Parts: sequence; C-alpha cells; structure tokens
Amino acid sequence: MKRPTQKNAELARRVSRRAFVIGGLQLAVMGGLVVRMRTMQVEQAEDFRLLAEENRINIRLIPPSRGLVYDREGLTLAQNEQNYRIVMVREDAGDVDDVLNRLVKLVKLTPENLDRAREELRKRSPFVPVTIAERLAWDDIARVSANAPALPGVTAEVGLSRSYPNGSYYAHVLGYVGPVSDFDLSRLDDQDPLLQIPRFQIGKTGVEAKLEKPLRGKAGTKQIEVNAVGRVMRELSREESTTGANIQLSIDTPLQAYVQARLDGESASAVVIDCENGDLHAIGSAPTFDPNLFVRGISVPDWQALNENKFRPLAAKSVQGTYPPGSTFKMVTALTALEDGQVTFDETVKCTGHKEVADVRFHCWKRSGHGNVNLRKSLKESCDVYYYDLALRVGIDKISEMAKRLGIGVRHDVPMSAVARGLAPNKAWKQEVRGRDWRIGDTVNASIGQGDVLASPLQLAVMTARIATGKSVEPRLIKSVDGVPTPERGGEDLGLNENNLREIRSAMFAVCNERGGTAYASRINAREFKLAGKTGTSQVRRITAEERARGVTKNEDLPWERRDHALYVCYAPADNPKYAVSVIVEHGGGGSKAAAPIARDIMLQALYGGTPPLEAYPSAARSQAARTQRQTATFDPFRSPLDDTTETEGDDA
Repeated sequence: MKRPTQKNAELARRVSRRAFVIGGLQLAVMGGLVVRMRTMQVEQAEDFRLLAEENRINIRLIPPSRGLVYDREGLTLAQNEQNYRIVMVREDAGDVDDVLNRLVKLVKLTPENLDRAREELRKRSPFVPVTIAERLAWDDIARVSANAPALPGVTAEVGLSRSYPNGSYYAHVLGYVGPVSDFDLSRLDDQDPLLQIPRFQIGKTGVEAKLEKPLRGKAGTKQIEVNAVGRVMRELSREESTTGANIQLSIDTPLQAYVQARLDGESASAVVIDCENGDLHAIGSAPTFDPNLFVRGISVPDWQALNENKFRPLAAKSVQGTYPPGSTFKMVTALTALEDGQVTFDETVKCTGHKEVADVRFHCWKRSGHGNVNLRKSLKESCDVYYYDLALRVGIDKISEMAKRLGIGVRHDVPMSAVARGLAPNKAWKQEVRGRDWRIGDTVNASIGQGDVLASPLQLAVMTARIATGKSVEPRLIKSVDGVPTPERGGEDLGLNENNLREIRSAMFAVCNERGGTAYASRINAREFKLAGKTGTSQVRRITAEERARGVTKNEDLPWERRDHALYVCYAPADNPKYAVSVIVEHGGGGSKAAAPIARDIMLQALYGGTPPLEAYPSAARSQAARTQRQTATFDPFRSPLDDTTETEGDDA
C-alpha cells in the first residue's frame, strides 16, 4: 500500500533540513580546520619551528680552563694538568651495572669509586656525562678505547685538573680546589650552570676560594644534533669557553720556602711585609700539608691524620690564629700615653717587681724589679710595671683606639680563609659582649697585651710596619689580575707625632742592639741591616700566688699545651725600614729564645735575597746559624712538629 502523498512530502522536508544542518556543521568544522591550519602554518610558523628545533638540537657546556696563579717573579704556583678520565652517559649505556662490571675488568676501580659513580648517574640527567674515574694512566685509556664496542655509553677523554707544584709552601695561602658538593651549592649564591657539572672543581679555601669567580672563567657552549631518543649525531656549532683570569701574588717563593723550612718542627707562623707598599712577601704556617691530596680526593687515613693533629696543620695560623700579643703590645700603650701627653720620654716609674691596683698585686716578669725606668729602658728590658702605670693614666678606651689605628682589632683585606679581626677591647665591648662593666684590672692586663687583647701574626706585622714608617701600611697579597696591577692601599700618614714615633723606634733599636735588651742575642751584625724589634711572651695559664711563692714552674716542665706563646716583631734596616717581620711560636716559651732567632733569620734571608753570610750573625750565633742553614737546605715540608721540642723559659711577660 502506498503512503499518502502528504506524508511523503513531510518526510522529504525533514530529510532536507537534517542534511542542511549536517552539511552546515561539516562546513563549519572544515572552515575552522582551514583557519587553524592557516594560523599554525603562516602566523605561528616561526614559533613551531623553534619548538621543533629545540627538540632536535641540544646545547652543552664547555668547561673553561681555570686561571693560573704565579708568585711575584712569575713562577707558577697553581697550574692545570692533563687528566685522563672515563665518563659515562647513562642513556647510552643501557644496563649501567653490566657496563661498569665490564669496565672494572679493564681499569682498577675501588668500591668507593663505583658507589660514587652509581650515585651520580642516578642523580644526573640521563644525557649528562658523569665521570667514572680520573687521573688514569695512558695504558688504562688505551684499553678502554680498544674495547669501546663492548662499553656502550663509555668514553675516554682528556680534561684538566688542578695541580700545585710548590704545594706545601703555599698550602695555607693558595688553599685548594675540589669537586662541587651539595653543601657548596647550598651556601653559594651562584647560578653558574658550570656548578651543575659532576665533579667540576671550585676553590674550597685560600686564594682559590676567595678569587673563585675570576679564576673560574666562563663556560663555552656547543650545539649538537640529537636523534629522537637523544643520542648525539653531530656537532653543529661551538663557542669556546673563556679561560679564567691569571693571578699574580706578592709572595716571594724562595723566601716563602725558607720561612716554611725555618718554622719546621714548630707549631708556629710568620709574616714578612714590605714597609713601603704593604706587599706580603711571605706568609708561613707550620706544620703544613699537601693540598694536592684534596684535589685528588683525600683518603680517610690522610684526613684523620691532618684533622686530629694537635698542631693543627690545616689552620692558616698567620691570619686565622689570634693570640695575646704579650709585650709586643707595649708599643701601643706607650704611644697612647705619649700622644695623650701623659708621659714624657725621660719620666721614670719605679718597678719593685709588682704594682698594687685595687688590692690586687700585678707582677712584673722580673721578680726583683727593674728599679727606675723610663720609656726607652722599659721597652729595652720589657718592664711590665711601667706599662701598668701608663695604662692607669690613659684608660682602656684610648689604648683600644690606638691599637686599631696601628692595625690590631681590624680585619685586613687579604683574600685568605677566615682572616681574623683580633680584638682591641674597650669598655663598650665588654658591656655588649660580656654584659659586665670594665674593671681597672682589665686595663692593667691589657696594657701588656694580656687579658682580652688578641692579635694575629698578620696584624702584628702590620702594626710593626706602621710604627716603622708612620704610614697606614695595608697588606697586599694580590699583585695583579690578568696583568693589571692591583692598586696599593694605605700609605697615608697616621697623624702620629714624629717625635713620639722616633722615641719608640729608638727603644726598639735598643731591644736588639744594646746589652740588656731582651733580643740582644738575636741581633744582626751587619751594619747596614740593623734590627729594631720587640720580644713578647704571652701566658696561656694563670700563675697562682702559691706557685709564685714556691717558684714559677718552668715552661719545659709543663705539658706543651700549657706553655707560654713566644712572640717577636721587628723591622730592618732600622734607619730605613724595608721589611717588617712577626713570628709566633705556639707554646714556645720565651719570645727572646724561641721566636726572636727565627725572625732574625727570616729577616736576613729577605734582606740578602738568599742565604746571608755568616758574618751577618753575632759571632756567638754563627755555629748555630751554619747548622740552621744546612737544615733549611734539606727541608722536608711534610715533617710534623715533635712533642719533645726543647723549650726555654720566657724572659718577659
């Protein structure tokens, strides 16, 4: 039966509407696709091209060569040497453990090295090369290269590593470099991508650390084409790295070596500074160590031997160590009183062996006393009572101000690790730090460099140079950076009365060159190189009244840690100062016996520019000087101090 014509017409209309709607939708979708395709292919073509390029091209860093370090004459102190090493890319290796097991059969790798390599491979991106072993022999590299097909992802290459040819002489000055650690990354505010390279070396201590950025240089880059899984296909372009800046120090290597040799067998330090421009010609600390051990990865036994040594070979005592300066501080007290008009050159104070202050007896080192002493005699014979009296007149605040003016209690701008500020205490300091009022007895103690007063060998050398010249001598360790001289600092007049300085210098000359002077035995015999100096002995223990009554125990009868520190400062020539020297021998006993001979020998070495003639020594000291010259000529820098070093009792406080 046929449908009615009316129904057929209605059905046809419905089909036509549906077809029209569907067709319209299809046209809209097609139109949208066309518009989108046009937008992507024309308007956004450059953006998508760059995205595709990033997926196809990787950029890798080229580490720079680290800058070299030279001494004042151009001798290389820190250099880069070829380092044969093996690296692995985890993505290319596949089964890392299997490849490492094969590698161990060709190259000797310790379990520690393997564990460290596995840890770094896990932490780093799969495309980053990780160093598996370094400092390998050429034979090792040859075996790895010959077996390359069996070692996927493993490459033998040549890099650079730090080396210190004169390491022990400069261990405390240069410091050393080592691989970047997580601790380094946590404390450094440095976004340099080089720090993310496994085992990239940075300065850890000393000049290497303080001048890290200029020494490091800047990374280069290379563009490499990679396939779909990231394997390198070819190198497309390269921008070479920028070598780090070369640094020249002010240190004189022969003198530095002599200083280390002369300090051998002691726990001691010495500084030699140029009085004219502040150049540091030598900075020695003993005992020393080999910084190359740290670059190569120090062993646990070696680290324990250094870290547990009671003589502290890792400490740069010359700048880090602070000690009561003892009688070397008396020039500060004397200048304070002279500048304040509290004493004249010829005014005398009677020393009976002690002085009563606020019902407390303060002793002079000479139990019987020095009698009537003026300024010159007080320094020459190192009378304590004279300085007790001066300090009571001027007060601690003025003494503290003078100490800072002469360089004590000031952190000098020297690029070494943990440079100490020292301490020139005053009333405000004690109230702020200790929460207690300053007492008159504190002033008496401070007047002879005891109590809270602290100074480093560097500060004592600066103090001596400033007294010798009347100028604000500033220490300079860096002579030039990439051939550009660093400016000399200081040199301005200290504003001290020249007559007062002349009197202090005259008294220091008497200390060394007149009978009865505490350093007379360590004088220089050469007329053109006469010394001016001051001995010092700082107590590290309290001497009780009972001990004084029965007799003070001699230093050599005490445990090493309880013996007095020995100090000596000097400059020469006395009439035209060229160098100032400071020496501190930890627990060495008397300054005149332990420190003065060392400082005299160092000064002669500096003045003569090498081994001085025996005629430069007093006749009584020449046989000992000859023995010392033979010993320093065969110096073993890694010898440790001996516990049974002979000590002698101090002669001053």
